[in-house]
Amino acid sequence: MGWKGITAAGITVLVMFGSGVFMSGAQASGCGGGQVDATTATSSQPIAGYSGDQLANAAAIMNAATGLGLDGQAQVIGVMTAMGESGLRVLDHGDQAGPDSRGLFQQRDSWGSLADRMDPTKSAVLFFQRLMQVPGWQAMTPTMAAHTVQVNADPNHYTKFYPAAAQVVQALTSNGGGTPGCAVGGDQVGLAQELVKAAGAGQLRGLVPDHIKEIRWIAQGKTVPDCGIDTRVLQTIVLAVRNFQSVGVSDINRKCTGQIEGAGTESAHYKDGGGHAVDFYMLNGTPLTGADGYSLRLIGMLDPIVPKGSRVGQKDIRAAAGVTIATTNFGQIDDTGNHLHIDFLNAKGAYVGSPQ
Repeated sequence: MGWKGITAAGITVLVMFGSGVFMSGAQASGCGGGQVDATTATSSQPIAGYSGDQLANAAAIMNAATGLGLDGQAQVIGVMTAMGESGLRVLDHGDQAGPDSRGLFQQRDSWGSLADRMDPTKSAVLFFQRLMQVPGWQAMTPTMAAHTVQVNADPNHYTKFYPAAAQVVQALTSNGGGTPGCAVGGDQVGLAQELVKAAGAGQLRGLVPDHIKEIRWIAQGKTVPDCGIDTRVLQTIVLAVRNFQSVGVSDINRKCTGQIEGAGTESAHYKDGGGHAVDFYMLNGTPLTGADGYSLRLIGMLDPIVPKGSRVGQKDIRAAAGVTIATTNFGQIDDTGNHLHIDFLNAKGAYVGSPQ
């Protein structure tokens, strides 16, 4: 079994909501990753068909991840796994495949004491400790990451639980005392200055022609004709920088650089003054195709908060790789497989929680 499960034919990934990737230290403040009040979670309205003690158990899983320095994507993987193993219930029995399996994650005797396996927090810590030992788990599809830890029969077993898990994490983060890490301001100069700082540190990188100069002009308060950038594009790049250790951007405003390629003058990079799209060619040092794990995580992180009418590319590349995503706010379009395209040319409104 390879570590890059996203390239395997036949894998289906449903992404409706999501978070970023595992970060450490100061970078752990990405989307999600906050502590959740279990009491508030228990009294919450049902979320994706889960309620009461099930949501309290989800909160315990989320808090265990946070306690280990993991972020929202790890929280989603943990909740998804427990949904697939126990329905978010602390089970006192196993099945034919594992008669000694117990608890939220149906962990067997070799995992630890019965008391630990029956404790929501301790069993979640056991799960996350093993997840953190999996090489490259951040770039795997969620179901493959969970499968590698659980060693269950079907590597795609958890796929159908991912949307519900992401919805539960999103809701509990927002309503259960957690910190919504995907909030982003709407001031162009401030956004651009944050990105210039990231570029100076080597975290944000461009190609040739270098579109980072367009960001620098905005950061300096300059208005350069045909070189503007849609605020939502700046917000998208900021969220990527906040949630990934390195970010590569290949195209923003092609009218500014005189590039006539792809969709030509009808491209969101060029039309209506240009700058209504961004192409990411790399995240965390990994080239993007639109069907890889990092692309899927960025799409899943952004989908709940982008305005309706936003578009994301590489639909055909994902189809060829056997990867299917279901998006709520993003429309999906075909594009070449050497980057991830996101555009707002036809989007109406601002990011969720962003000033209009």
